[in-house]
Amino acid sequence: MSYIAELRALIGHRPLVLAGACAIVLDERDRLLMQRRTDSGAWGVPGGGTDPGEDTETTARRETAEETGLELGDLTLFGVFSGPGLFHH
Repeated sequence: MSYIAELRALIGHRPLVLAGACAIVLDERDRLLMQRRTDSGAWGVPGGGTDPGEDTETTARRETAEETGLELGDLTLFGVFSGPGLFHH
């Protein structure tokens, strides 16, 4: 069972405040890698929730590898985003 599934089993459908990370992956022609989300069907970049004890760079690397099979090289922080506009139902 995943960490989020364990939390859901304890607290039900109440909102969770969680950290996550994603990767903006560009190819040699500056094309952006996008993928369709399995939960909503929307397009997005590879990413997901941070596991306990994991830093955000490791999260970005792990999620990208899990979702795309790609191993990332050097990473640069693009930004930190939060707020009501990012609340996911």
